[in-house]
Amino acid sequence: MSASPFTPEEIASEGIKPEEYEEIVKRLDRHPNKAELGMFGVMWSEHCCYKNSRPLLKQFPTTGKHVLVGPGENAGVVDLGDGFRLAFKIESHNHPSAVEPFQGATTGVGGILRDIFTMGARPIAVLNSLRFGDLEDAKTRRIFNGVVEGIAHYGNCTGIPTVGGEVYFDRAYSGNPLVNAMALGLMETEEIVKAGASGIGNPVLYVGSTTGRDGMGGASFASAELSDESMDESRSERLRQRPAVQVGDPFLEKSLIEACLEAFKTGAVVAAQDMGAAGLTCSTSEMAEKGGVGVELDLDKIPARETGMIPYEYLLSESQERMLFVAQKGREGELIEIFHRWGLHAVVAGEIIEEAIVRIFHQGKIAAEVPAAALAEDTPIYHREILSEPPEYAQKAWEWTPASLPPCTESGIQIGEKWQSWNDVLLQLLDRPSLASKHWIYRQYDHQVQNNTLILPGAADAAVIRLRPAINQNPPPNSLPRGGEQEGSNPTLPLQRGAGGDTHNQKGVAVTTDCNSRYVYLHPYEGAKAAVAEAARNLSCVGAQAIAITDNLNFGSPENPVGYWQLALACQGIAEACKELETPVTGGNVSLYNETLDSEGNPQAIYPTPVIGMVGLVPDITRTCGQGWQTGGDRIYLLGMGSPVTLGGSEYLAAIHGAIAGHPPIVNFELERKVQTACRRGIREGWVKSAHDCSEGGLAVALAECCISGNLGAEIILNPPQNGQRWDEILFGEGGNLILVAIASEFSRVWEDYLQATLDNLWQAIGTVTQPEGNLRISQSDRESAIDVKICNIQENWSRAIERRLTDRQ
Repeated sequence: MSASPFTPEEIASEGIKPEEYEEIVKRLDRHPNKAELGMFGVMWSEHCCYKNSRPLLKQFPTTGKHVLVGPGENAGVVDLGDGFRLAFKIESHNHPSAVEPFQGATTGVGGILRDIFTMGARPIAVLNSLRFGDLEDAKTRRIFNGVVEGIAHYGNCTGIPTVGGEVYFDRAYSGNPLVNAMALGLMETEEIVKAGASGIGNPVLYVGSTTGRDGMGGASFASAELSDESMDESRSERLRQRPAVQVGDPFLEKSLIEACLEAFKTGAVVAAQDMGAAGLTCSTSEMAEKGGVGVELDLDKIPARETGMIPYEYLLSESQERMLFVAQKGREGELIEIFHRWGLHAVVAGEIIEEAIVRIFHQGKIAAEVPAAALAEDTPIYHREILSEPPEYAQKAWEWTPASLPPCTESGIQIGEKWQSWNDVLLQLLDRPSLASKHWIYRQYDHQVQNNTLILPGAADAAVIRLRPAINQNPPPNSLPRGGEQEGSNPTLPLQRGAGGDTHNQKGVAVTTDCNSRYVYLHPYEGAKAAVAEAARNLSCVGAQAIAITDNLNFGSPENPVGYWQLALACQGIAEACKELETPVTGGNVSLYNETLDSEGNPQAIYPTPVIGMVGLVPDITRTCGQGWQTGGDRIYLLGMGSPVTLGGSEYLAAIHGAIAGHPPIVNFELERKVQTACRRGIREGWVKSAHDCSEGGLAVALAECCISGNLGAEIILNPPQNGQRWDEILFGEGGNLILVAIASEFSRVWEDYLQATLDNLWQAIGTVTQPEGNLRISQSDRESAIDVKICNIQENWSRAIERRLTDRQ
């Protein structure tokens, strides 16, 4: 065979390794041309084919009594009963958001929305999971502002509420922020729309926006480390990377949602695929491979927004708001008319063929011809060895013990030459952006549009959304929303007719995103289990039964033995936790190579961050609750007593002592199930008036958050330290299985009888809710208080922590 027409540098620029190029030549029995090389580059990237992670994902449980569609389609789908079917998924847009924060975030939201409505579901909510560097850094502030603005812009303009999420700040993400977007939607079509093409001779329709040069090679870009240059503040360097960042149009997407759902309801659509990562290359090859057929596509028929585009550019473009349909032959005109009515492009650009190949034409000639399976399924898989023992950094971290900390008393701790009271420590923790109020962020989101958001962001441990299909689904284009303000956003409007015709449907869905990446860094297996357990606990705190998850695995390079060890153990932890809690995985996303190369070429990886997006069923939306105290005199209980708490991996240890060390909490699944069941039962019986899990910052921070949310004080009396336990462990130690609940005094007897029967002695009545704008007082019996701080002082530190760092440094 003749020599390769490409230099090693040209091959490497497509993200293809030398041995992979040899495999391509073997598959084709010839050298690829430029367009084909690009097609393999994007489809064999980690972002598209999961070549390093696929063997690990096979251990996830993917079936269950609620699961209708599992991994492999655009989104998972679960059955909520009474005719309600929920599609949901999470995706990442990390590297684009690092280079161009606004567009990276907007197109991340747009892409996850398309995954949902491609299934035939109307999007009803968006969440996010975000990680940034230190807000003291100007570069981090620029990225943070751009990402939040981008998320708000796309969600508000499409009329889809952003109802919740999580945001953390840590220097580990300074060079590589994480932007994970999750969406969920209710099925509107009788049949779930899937991606597998079928019907030889059926026409292939291109619909939506035009194709340009934006987003070129975005999938490969997402599968490589970022460099100092790509994060450089200079305009020239940022512009150099921008071709790999897509540009979104939320108003066009709104039209695309309506047109697609209308088209699906005709029954004329055989299959549908969003053009996300890898654009036309991915949509054609995946549809063909999943259906066991082939696709012919003529690039001359693709609506283009730029002149002189070559096949390589058409095939690798990731221009947004585009879809590929397979239509029933003879009904393509019916579908084209729908899209034209919504002001969108729709053309017949190809057809389904019997030979399982993707054949691309341009200017009357074959521009590319590749077996579909070689692109979409029969891709390289790397089975890597897991380290036989934990890496040095973990072993060193595990050597830490609380004995290395300065002695402390009931009143405080001596750190260096400075004495700090526990009041001081609590206020410092509440001023940490990761723990502080996120109001500055979510006030920019329209979280009440569609009139189904029952609990506002920040008011509870999870978002709760009323289940009801919208009425007048397809308004004329001239009445589409053009901004974040929508008519009818009053959340007190009466329920409308349910999916099954029930005018009194009371069901809701709860949703959360969770991950403590510091735990995962210190112990990937235990940290990943804790992420799943915390997600389920957060759902239980609003009265929801967890039913399924979607995951976003954000890790460094799998080619680094430590990075692969983190990924492998985290996947084991997720698998075990999902089996224990009966929450199967319906799909998700893998984002590897989240590293920044410094000026010397050394990779600096993020903390391993397996984000868990979990959905749960709320059987009665009139029986749910938030985290804030409701009424003075209510009794406060701590569920899960007996589960050990630890300062290892805690927010207190990191913030006050500057240490990332120790063993993170270990999940006790038997106790976790009992505690969550008790919490849900209490909410559904009407006994529990508020519920909040104890997570970052431990018991003291959780109590402060309940006081802030309810604007009520609390009088807490704790047992004296036992077995050498330290006061900082009692106040700020972290652990799983712990939930704070408040009970009306008239229900305290029946509640305690129930707890004694179900939790034995693994609970404690610890205090009482006090007067408005009072104090949070924590003491041991009748002794002097360990913490005694006014709610107004807590509120001040907590509420303006993020805003203060942004405004004081502008």
